[in-house]
Amino acid sequence: MSVIPLVFTSGWASGINAYAVVLLLGLFGATGVSDEVPAALQRTDVLTVAGVLFLCEAVADKIPYVDSVWDTAHTVIRPVAGAVVAALLAGESGSLPELAAGAIGGSTALMSHLVKAGTRMAVNTSPEPFSNIGMSVAEDLGVAGVITFAIFNPVAAAVIAAVLLVLGIVTVLFLASRIRRFLRRRAQRREEKRLAGTGGP
Repeated sequence: MSVIPLVFTSGWASGINAYAVVLLLGLFGATGVSDEVPAALQRTDVLTVAGVLFLCEAVADKIPYVDSVWDTAHTVIRPVAGAVVAALLAGESGSLPELAAGAIGGSTALMSHLVKAGTRMAVNTSPEPFSNIGMSVAEDLGVAGVITFAIFNPVAAAVIAAVLLVLGIVTVLFLASRIRRFLRRRAQRREEKRLAGTGGP
């Protein structure tokens, strides 16, 4: 049971920025900060790929509309990454079946990913780019802070992650009307492009 808080926290963070989670955990393990990090996450090739993809996400995540396209492409990637990281954490500790840990990490990552994607849709209804940049920076700092805290106090970090997840769900429900407007606008733009391409009115 002792690994559940770290599994939950890593799942929540993976739904927001999976590459940052892999990179941070790998660095904490490789530098000896934590003995809980699986050896697979400490490999040089894994850290290199995670670092490159993290930089790509750091750029794409701050550009209006590009961030939503990026989120759509990661609808599968983030939950899978959360499940894999969780299974690795449980496999190293031996205190929880890997399948159960993967289910917890993957489902938590999926929920936090949907919260992030929904929030970004609402933010993209604003014409200025500064809100996207602010949201992206806040997310990156939040992931880094919570994952770092989880290494030293996993239970407290899990509580924080749970509170943030609930607040995120409530926020998305509150912003649902803006999200629907965003989806309608995007569908209208696609239709206009399609008609322009076929020579229609």
